Parts: sequence; C-alpha cells; structure tokens
Amino acid sequence: MGMRRSSWLLAVAAVAAAAVMPAAGQETCSGIVPAPPRRGAWMSLASFGGGGGDGRTVSTAAFEAAVASIERRRAPGGAVLYVPAGVWLTGPFNLTSHMTLFLARGAVIRATQDTSSWPLIEALPSYGRGRELPGGRYMSLIHGNGLQDVVITGDNGTIDGQGSAWWDMWKKGTLPFTRPHLLELMNSSDVIVSNVVFRDSPFWNIHPVYCSNVVIRNVTVLAPHDSPNTDGIDPDSSSNVCIEDCYISTGDDLVAIKSGWDEYGMAYGRPSSHITIRRITGSSPFAGFAIGSETSGGVEHVIAEHLNFFSTGFGIHIKTNSGRGGFIRNITVSDVTLDTVRYGLRIAGDVGGHPDDRYDRNALPVVDNLTIKNVQGQNIKEAGSIKGIATSAFSRICLSNVKFNGGATVRPWKCEAVSGAALDVQPSPCTELTSTSGMSFCTNSL
Repeated sequence: MGMRRSSWLLAVAAVAAAAVMPAAGQETCSGIVPAPPRRGAWMSLASFGGGGGDGRTVSTAAFEAAVASIERRRAPGGAVLYVPAGVWLTGPFNLTSHMTLFLARGAVIRATQDTSSWPLIEALPSYGRGRELPGGRYMSLIHGNGLQDVVITGDNGTIDGQGSAWWDMWKKGTLPFTRPHLLELMNSSDVIVSNVVFRDSPFWNIHPVYCSNVVIRNVTVLAPHDSPNTDGIDPDSSSNVCIEDCYISTGDDLVAIKSGWDEYGMAYGRPSSHITIRRITGSSPFAGFAIGSETSGGVEHVIAEHLNFFSTGFGIHIKTNSGRGGFIRNITVSDVTLDTVRYGLRIAGDVGGHPDDRYDRNALPVVDNLTIKNVQGQNIKEAGSIKGIATSAFSRICLSNVKFNGGATVRPWKCEAVSGAALDVQPSPCTELTSTSGMSFCTNSL
C-alpha cells in the first residue's frame, strides 16, 4: 500500500509541475507567480465522503470538510486536495490559502442545479450591486477571498457548471439575483489555474477580482454560443495577470478585461494593469479579445498577442461609455488572425448600461495610446469602427499592418472623435487616421 501511495504522489507531483511550467522555447509570462512550494500534505476527496463520485450524491460537505482539514493541518508548504476520477456533484465551496486543488483525469466537479441551495454573497464594491440585478449575487461554484498561494490544476479534469438552469431563468426573466461564476477569487495573490476544462458556467467562467499575480494557462473554456454572458476569462481590477495558451468557445467575450462599474468603480479606484494575454484561440458570437465595458477603475499596460479567433462577432472590441470615467491606455494588440468575423475591430465610447441613475453623466473616460498591429483577417464583413466621445476624443490610436479581406467587398471603416494614424491598413483607413500629426507617435510605438 505504501509503495502504491508513493507512486501516486509522485505521479500527481509530476503532472502538477508540468501544468505550471511553460512549453520549451515559448515566450511566457507565467514567471510572475513562483512555482508553488512542495506541499507537505496530500489528501483525497474520497476520504471525506461524497459518494465516491457517483454523480448523484451531493459532495458539498466533503469539499468543505477537506478544505477545513487543510486549514487545520497547516502542513509545511500547504496541501493538495486530490479529486479522483468520477463525477462529484456539489454546491459552492470555498478554497483556502496554500492549497492545490488537483483534478485527476476523468474527474468532474459538477455544480448542482438546485439553485435554491446556492448562497448569496455581497455585491462587489466596485460594482455597487449585482452585475445583472440589484442586491447581492450568487456565490461562485469555486470561491475564495483573501487567499495566497492557490493552485487549481490537474490532468485535464472538468469543472462543469450545468448552467442551463441559470440560462433558462435569465431568458425567462425569473432570475432573482445575479448568476454565479464557475470560479471567482477575490483579494488573492499568487494564483495559478492550469490544465483544467471549464464547461457550461452559469455566468462568467473565470473571474479574478482585486487580485495580483495570477497565471491562467493551458485552460479550456466551453459553453454553447447561445448561452448568455458566459465570458471565458475576465480579469477585473487585478494586476500582474498572465493568460496564455487557452482555447475558449463560449456565448460571450472570450477574454474581457474589466475594472468596475461607473461611480462604484471610480470610488473603488483599482485599475486592471500589467496584463499579458498570449496564444488564445477560440470562437464566440461576441468578441475574441475585449476591454470593458466596465472600466471605471481604469485599464492600462496591456499586451495581447498571438490571438486566433474564428466565427466571432468582433475580433477586437474595446468599449466604454459616458459615465464610466476611468481610462483605457497603453494597450498593444498584435499578431492577430481572424477568420469569418463580422467586425474586425471596434473601439467604442457608447457601449454598456449603467448600474443606476446616480452615475455622473459628465464622468468621461480617457482612451489614449492604443496600438493595433499585424492583424490579418479573412471573410470579414466590416472592417470596423473607432468612435470616440465628442467631448472626450480617443487619442493616439495607431493601426499598423491591419488587413481585412472578405468574400465580397469589406465595408469601410467608420470613425468619429478620434485622432491617430494608420500605416498599411486595408480597406483604406478613415481620414481621421491619415493626418500627419499622429504619424510620429504611431511610428515610435511600433
């Protein structure tokens, strides 16, 4: 028995180590989170009950007991909670610091569809209310607040939100509170999420909010294209975030950077900053890569590169609105391939609603220093639009080597309240981006 246990521990350790290491020769940002320490304790979820993963027994108490055991034990370097193969039906549960949640091959953590058993938690202070409805919101399936050194990984096990019950309530207008995420970590640092499949989330899938030092890599996120608001990965008022090597196909934006909503986001005042997004592939009826529209705390210092999107509504969508305040600045998007996309690029100042009628209509966002380069698109219907706000024009917008082709003539660019420059852009760029005044900035930014 001891020999078998030793072999099992070594195998899990090897898979966990591989999950957080970049592929040889690939540029990576995953070093922002140090490799987790060797965990001093290992435990199997099966030891805490839960019906052995039979798919029928509700395992919430088993998850809670296992996490409580990790907290009590305080093993050197923390502990691994191993989820064996099987279907583990559960309601929401919290993680703790210094732990690894490891999903074995064939392991499924499946959310119960008994929505009445989901606890309510407070609205995020940077939103002031639930994102969909006033009041609180449902807790995410896997949740944590104020944590440090958390790893969610495995041998490509699945976290299944069984979101159809929530989607139906949304579509019928019977949803009492804002829907839950699959994974939300708040006020946490040194987080790694890798080698796991997220499927059918009730709402946004992966939501790090008020976090720092977060790595999300080698993750697959899946939901039907008609599932409402099932964003893939939404870093929100978070800094030092690395998102790499993911496949995402959902019903809403694949990756969307946010930072709070109108007066609440401005008051909270925590930007999303120093975010790198690299080697993302996927499909959505909305955007492949997005910023916003909730950007009231500000978004800055973002690099998004080597993106491959197909059958999407927008390739790149940067969106804000009057009343948002905040800023979107120092953004570089490069090396993007698009296929069968309605709008290649949209940068807009008139997108998204408001939490209530108390927002300041004079709180105008600043959009400045955006570089979009090396973007190639085929089967594109409309090149896109860049429309600023009349009293807060978008400035220093640089397009370089952006070429969109279609089966028929690609509809031309539309621009308003914007300044900048365009180099080697097809179809021909709007006149607002062909003045010589913005050319030096554009040339220097490349």
